[in-house]
Amino acid sequence: MAHTAYDLFHLIEDTSLRIDAIESYGSILLLSVSDGSLRIYGPGSSAGSVSPTIDLYSEESHLTKEPYVLQRAINRFSRKPMLAMEVIKSRDLLLSLSESIAFHKLPNFETLAVITKAKGANAFSWDEKRGLLCFARQKRVCIFRHDGGRGLVEVKEFGVPDTVKSMSWCGENICLGIRREYLILNTSNGALSEIFPSGRTAPPLVLSLPSGQLLLGKDNIGVFVDQNGKLLQDGRICWSEAPVAVVIDKLYAVGLLPKHVEIRSLRDPYPLVQTVALRNARHILQNNYAVIVSLEKSISGLFSVPLGAQIIQLTASGNFEEALSLCKLLPPEDLNLRAAKELSIHVRYAHHLFENQNYEDSMEHFLASQVEISYVLSLYPSIVLPKSSVIPEPEIFKDVTGDTTNISSGSSAMSDDLESTLPPTFDSEEYADHESRKMNHNSLMALTKFLQKKRYSTIEKAAAEGTEEVVSDIFVSYGSSRLKKFSKGRANAPISSVARDTAAILDSALLQALLLTGQSSAALDLLKSLNYCDVKICEEFLKEKNQNSCLIELYRWNGMHREALNLLHKLVEMIISSNPHDELAQTFKPQMIIDYLKPLCGTDPMLVLEFSMLVLEKCPNETIDIFLSGNIPADIVNSYLKQHAPKMQTTYLELMISMNENSVSGNLQNEMVQLYLSEVLDWYTDLRSKQQWDEKTYSPTRKKLLSALESVAMYNPEILLNNVPRDALFEERAILLGRMNQHELALSIYIHKLHVPEMALAYCDRVYESSHQQSAKSASSIYLILLQIYLNPQKNIKNLENRITNITSNRSSGTQKVVATKNKYLMGKKVAEIEVAEESRFTQNGTGSEKSDVETDDATDEGAPSIMLDKVLDLLSKRWDRMNGAQALRLLPKETKLKNLLPFLEPLLRKSSESCRNLSVIKNLRESENIQVKNELYGLRKGVVKITGDSMCSLCRKKIGTSVFAVYPNGKTIVHFVCFKDSHRPI
Repeated sequence: MAHTAYDLFHLIEDTSLRIDAIESYGSILLLSVSDGSLRIYGPGSSAGSVSPTIDLYSEESHLTKEPYVLQRAINRFSRKPMLAMEVIKSRDLLLSLSESIAFHKLPNFETLAVITKAKGANAFSWDEKRGLLCFARQKRVCIFRHDGGRGLVEVKEFGVPDTVKSMSWCGENICLGIRREYLILNTSNGALSEIFPSGRTAPPLVLSLPSGQLLLGKDNIGVFVDQNGKLLQDGRICWSEAPVAVVIDKLYAVGLLPKHVEIRSLRDPYPLVQTVALRNARHILQNNYAVIVSLEKSISGLFSVPLGAQIIQLTASGNFEEALSLCKLLPPEDLNLRAAKELSIHVRYAHHLFENQNYEDSMEHFLASQVEISYVLSLYPSIVLPKSSVIPEPEIFKDVTGDTTNISSGSSAMSDDLESTLPPTFDSEEYADHESRKMNHNSLMALTKFLQKKRYSTIEKAAAEGTEEVVSDIFVSYGSSRLKKFSKGRANAPISSVARDTAAILDSALLQALLLTGQSSAALDLLKSLNYCDVKICEEFLKEKNQNSCLIELYRWNGMHREALNLLHKLVEMIISSNPHDELAQTFKPQMIIDYLKPLCGTDPMLVLEFSMLVLEKCPNETIDIFLSGNIPADIVNSYLKQHAPKMQTTYLELMISMNENSVSGNLQNEMVQLYLSEVLDWYTDLRSKQQWDEKTYSPTRKKLLSALESVAMYNPEILLNNVPRDALFEERAILLGRMNQHELALSIYIHKLHVPEMALAYCDRVYESSHQQSAKSASSIYLILLQIYLNPQKNIKNLENRITNITSNRSSGTQKVVATKNKYLMGKKVAEIEVAEESRFTQNGTGSEKSDVETDDATDEGAPSIMLDKVLDLLSKRWDRMNGAQALRLLPKETKLKNLLPFLEPLLRKSSESCRNLSVIKNLRESENIQVKNELYGLRKGVVKITGDSMCSLCRKKIGTSVFAVYPNGKTIVHFVCFKDSHRPI
């Protein structure tokens, strides 16, 4: 026997007659005896009451634990022995089954109705919700409805295969227990469905449970089914013998057996709770406050032991599950006491399970008990907790002391306090074994799950606490003086850090438990998200366990980036130097440092630059990509690279300019070009010393220099030109002169130094295309300059070096503004000289009195190289459409043969004549269009408007009469001329 759930008390010792049926109503007992009378018994204490009827039948009255005495007897209540009685409290009716079924009014027991069709019935069942009565008579089942008054209305009647022994409503259907099996009767269509065969030795037993399920008896086994007859997988009640009858009382099933009354728990596996010795019991009845058992001539009551006393018994015997289930039945007025007892039982149960190595269930009960995390962690001495957290022993583990008298009267009866569970004492060997069991894998896994379930609410409170501090700081910093006065004493009050201390304990313990159970990935996930791990404790633990990945994440989350990067660098260098093909090399590689640095670009750029130097040589592109994508100021990066990694400076500037040239300052662009030039000069000096220099030799760096000089926009060409040697690097010099708008000098270098006319022509094309949209006249003059160089080679060669020297010296001594003005002036002057020379030559050629400039130069400089006429003719034939033909012809020497100019003149004249024709056609089209418009105008002016005496002005709605009028272009709208002028007058 587990514990005492009921106390036996004899209510009626001797009735002198056999008891056929029993029922209770309020605090009275109704007994139908063998002579057909109905005897009414009441408590002995109420025998002398002035108005016993009112007191005994009221809803507040209930069966009491005292002897009952006969209050009243109604003779001839039934003609035949009573089979069953049932009180319908909601309707104040008594339903009796004897010769037939009758309804009696309570409390005076007046007979309201008798169902004559129920004559010979042997079982019935009442549906309280719908007011339906079903009864079985022979092989028929009938259904009647109570109309609320004295009448009953027959609803349906169905046939069944055999005599019904037991029956009960189950929702819309009826469960029937016949001689050999159980059936479900569908009341809508009368269909029968089999459940399973009934027992062989005991009659069928159908019992409806409060949950809506059914308990069906099969010999000594009680089987649970749902309302459709489907078996439930909740176990079975196994009685010691086949019960005669069964009632359900709260958490217990009470079975009436031949030799005793058996009380079993309704919790799986339905254990035996108590046995009450009562031989030859015939009837059993469930009342709200007791279970009534009828013997042949006496009545006994099983009164429920106060729940508090039962809970104490169950806890003391280690039956914690039953104790917890009983706690839920404590009355609402003992809500706080119930909660305290439940928590205390959970704690004791958790300790019991923990000592028996049932760690999973133990942690579930610790979770339900709402104990402090530190209390549970005290069971794990190897888990190191933050030393700064001093949490006292929670009061929740001590039982709440209450008044025994009050508790008993409230059906809680907590007369004794449950003792707090204290750790048992062990000797040294037992203690070592005990501690090892606490730190085994299963116990740590259970702890991990416990901490994870507690973590969400704990972290949420800690985060809310941090938010409150931030809001408080803002309130203090930015609040007005009035608000500060209003909140005096609050702003300076320290905010409690209990939540964050608890979160630190939880996360520190969880991290250790995860790693001790081999859950490294889960530990990493913990450290990567919001956490409150204690840095010092976790750092020591991770170092001890050699968990470098977790240690890096711990540093990262707590802003200890320098420590994390130092550790990363140490690991990478160690792996590379020892065994680069090891598995760890796949985990800790230079890319990890790069990935770590990327998020720090916006917050700590100097730290990024410092540690990026460690991996710059191994991963140059990826490292430079950090600088580019991280928005670190380019000037800072360039300066840092110049000091610590000058070899990578050029690469960085190249990538920076290739991404977005406009975002790079002129200083950086100029520095990149100077880096190229410096490297090219070193290369040139080396080859020159070996006498291997050739102007047509191109190294990769020189190619980059030439490309940068042409494409980069914001470098300073004057400074670079001063560094270029005079006897080499002519192509670079030409590009720089071109940037300075010294087109004649640049073209002279291409022609006379490099001897590459194709490059000169390409240079002219670039200048023409870049300036053609701004001024076609100045753009075409570049080709005339090239013509002059071809026609006056001696003059250009003679003055080339001197002019270059003068330009560089003048530009270096003057300001940038003066230089720009002088360049513009020189270029404009040169163009003007060419135009004046061409016009004067045209005039002189017309009169035949003068010679060309070429002839003059040839006459004065004897032995000079001849003009480059072939190049001139080739230029004219290729770029005839980009220069002024008349000016070009004026520059040519007189002896130039006309047939040599055909490739130039033929397309030029063709284009000119074609342009004339096109313009003539356009002119004629315009004239024709003009004539058409005039004809349309004349046609509109010829329109006729007829003015009659009824003609009205469309604006003022008055007659036109003889007034001056105006007509709108549509020819129909007529208005006074005065109205027309007024309508167009500005307001």
